[in-house]
Amino acid sequence: MEKHLQKRVGKVIPFIQDGTYFFNKGVTCYRRRDLRKAKAYLQRAVQLEPEQSTFACQLAIVLSELGEYAQSNEWLLRVIEHNDDLTECFYFLANNYAHLGLFGEATKYAEQYMEREPDGEFAEYTLDLLDILTIEQDDDEWLNYDDMLMKQEQARTLLEKGEFQEAITLFEEMIEQHPEHWAAYNNLALAYFYQGNVGKARQTIEYILKQNPGNLHALCNDAVFSYYLQEQERLFSLTQSLQRVYPISFEHRYKLGVTFAIVGRYDLAFQWLRQLQRRGFEGDAPFYYWYAYAAYHMGYRMLAESMWNKFIALHPDKKGSEPWRYREQTIEHIQSLFAKQDVASSLYALYLISKSFMTNDCPFPKQSWSHPLLQQWNDYVYGHDQQVPTYIVDAHRIVTLLIQHNGFEYEPLYIAWFSFFVEAMKGIDSFSNHQAWAAAFEYMFRRQRGQRVTQRMLAERYGVSVATVGKYVKIIKQQWHE
Repeated sequence: MEKHLQKRVGKVIPFIQDGTYFFNKGVTCYRRRDLRKAKAYLQRAVQLEPEQSTFACQLAIVLSELGEYAQSNEWLLRVIEHNDDLTECFYFLANNYAHLGLFGEATKYAEQYMEREPDGEFAEYTLDLLDILTIEQDDDEWLNYDDMLMKQEQARTLLEKGEFQEAITLFEEMIEQHPEHWAAYNNLALAYFYQGNVGKARQTIEYILKQNPGNLHALCNDAVFSYYLQEQERLFSLTQSLQRVYPISFEHRYKLGVTFAIVGRYDLAFQWLRQLQRRGFEGDAPFYYWYAYAAYHMGYRMLAESMWNKFIALHPDKKGSEPWRYREQTIEHIQSLFAKQDVASSLYALYLISKSFMTNDCPFPKQSWSHPLLQQWNDYVYGHDQQVPTYIVDAHRIVTLLIQHNGFEYEPLYIAWFSFFVEAMKGIDSFSNHQAWAAAFEYMFRRQRGQRVTQRMLAERYGVSVATVGKYVKIIKQQWHE
């Protein structure tokens, strides 16, 4: 019996999926020209073994062939920073920068490759590239243009990282050099808005439309600002105007589609994004993200899942934020706020409904504990009453400002604001200075929690004077004391 058992015992070979395993899979897919799978495998390889320069270099080659030149260069620059013996990286960088229109950078890396490998594998291709870069080019003109594109790419990266002031400085430099570079103006407006400086964002948009009437990006940005500021009449007017626009370029169609998705017009967003896909637009991460949302809200669940899978392939860290899951979680959260049966939480729940377009999914519970103010707020959110009291509109805009500067995660601040508002409205006639109220209330809220903030900090954040913040802080202190 023992001998019989021994015969059946085989050698166990461990199956280890290390970086080399995924690298080899990626190279196999690359040779078969299945670039999407090659990219996925190689991303996994560099994630497991980030020190392997060969893995990163191969990933950069695949990204370049997919047309993702900027992402490819990020990996190539990372490689040569730690290992400049892989001289082919200099050629790949030159090629990528040429595709991006950054001819100065392309020339620089092409020349570096030729210095290191004058008889190298890519020498002939590099010489051809250098010839193309120098044909009929005026040095001063194209180097200035090259510098502008470099700054634009740097500023865009800063925006994505949330480094708004640094991005603003770069956009202002670009505008000083090129006073009619409207893309820089539009991005500057976005940077101001993300920073919380709504006034300067709006002034920038107004300047663009005055100097360049009909600028589509400016109109779209204006619509997005109006949406977040809860300016319903302005948003409706802008949306009506944008509905009549039929642009030729893919870029403008893309901008329209994403804008409509952001402001909740999923029908129009789906129309444009679907059309782009059918005409061969390959898309990027924001395209897949908003297309998934638009498709889901229009009832195309399978298409939404397909687009979301493409988005997750590019941003695995976003798994779990699917539009259908977000919707379910938001509904559950709103219902939990109503379940607390206190006025402040219910006001905030109604506010969330107004921002999420879920009026049909989250009906206001008609219960005996309802406060008269809740009914007025409910009518405002659901659009039942056109004659809305001014204090309701003011309170809504103040909490919107607070959220713009703190994000939806800082929920205790907003519920505290509503709690204060319910009592303060009994003795305060006007809440019309929205920025001042928001700055003063956030200052008081943070101070009460032991946070180190100053009135100057909040004044700069909300674009009001320190004296004005101090004045409203006194009003809030007096109200709380009473």
